[in-house]
Amino acid sequence: MMNSQHSNTYAGQPTRLSWRYLRQLFKHYPFSWCCIVCIWVLCLIPIPETPLSDIRFIDKWTHFVFYGGLCLVIWLEYGHRHSVINKTTTLIGAIVLPVVMGGLIEIVQATCTGGNRSGDVTDWLADAVGVALGQLIGIPLATWLANRNKAK
Repeated sequence: MMNSQHSNTYAGQPTRLSWRYLRQLFKHYPFSWCCIVCIWVLCLIPIPETPLSDIRFIDKWTHFVFYGGLCLVIWLEYGHRHSVINKTTTLIGAIVLPVVMGGLIEIVQATCTGGNRSGDVTDWLADAVGVALGQLIGIPLATWLANRNKAK
């Protein structure tokens, strides 16, 4: 008979979301969560006109930097906390979820901001390109950090 305390884990990894697992994620990845909250807030508040508004594709560059930076932070925190990189966990946490979040933000902008913001598929593509660049920079850094942790 399986102990109920371990019924939601497989090889030490949770198989479903639990409050304990979510608390663990908040505790272990605080900078990533701060980036996520900042992205949501900045993407949903009305943006005033500034001299930067005249720069061509400034909104695309902003999405690119937000998501590239988010993925870089996720990888750095992951590499700092682990000595082995779990490919499934990082595929979901550093690639799939940021791209899905970008799509959700565009849907929310299009439907819930009262016309202050608009959803744009090209913004979502800029998010995805930022995620890809975040992987190119973040994976080697996380690998280096994980190897350094292994050597300790």
